[in-house]
Amino acid sequence: MQINDKEFEIFITAEQIDSRVKTLGKEINEAYQDKNPLFLSVLNGAFMFSSDLMKEVHIRSEISFVKFSSYESMESTGSVQKMIGLKENLSGRHLVVIEDIVDTGNTMAYFLKLLAKEKPASVEIATLLFKPQALKHPLQLKYVGFEIPPKFVVGYGLDYDGYGRNLKDIYQLKLN
Repeated sequence: MQINDKEFEIFITAEQIDSRVKTLGKEINEAYQDKNPLFLSVLNGAFMFSSDLMKEVHIRSEISFVKFSSYESMESTGSVQKMIGLKENLSGRHLVVIEDIVDTGNTMAYFLKLLAKEKPASVEIATLLFKPQALKHPLQLKYVGFEIPPKFVVGYGLDYDGYGRNLKDIYQLKLN
């Protein structure tokens, strides 16, 4: 798979993603059965994961969307820009943050500090991908789709310079 100037190869298939998302949905349904959670989807990357996950959530719940920026090209910039999009009252709410990938944890650490100021009842993280070897912040990730090595990945919402988000599978950078 060619995206811009890079070659990528299949890493996680759409079928594997679908199966794991269904499992995560069941776990969330059980954990939040009587809690009316508010899901906070981190855009742009988590849009596909959020959509598919919410199709598996069959409990009373709401979803909202927030946006940060911390990537340029294939590298984390190491800093998180200002968050936009959150308007809901979070006080006393059970929150589930939906993220496409947690690698350094910079974005999530920043976001969790912002959320703590709003005094929610609880905050959990649901991430499709987790790179434990890249993590720079102590984070508790309750719902993890796949733990992956520190490779650059694209597809299923993740992009390379804005391209590849529309792919149904996840691809890794091909090493020549």
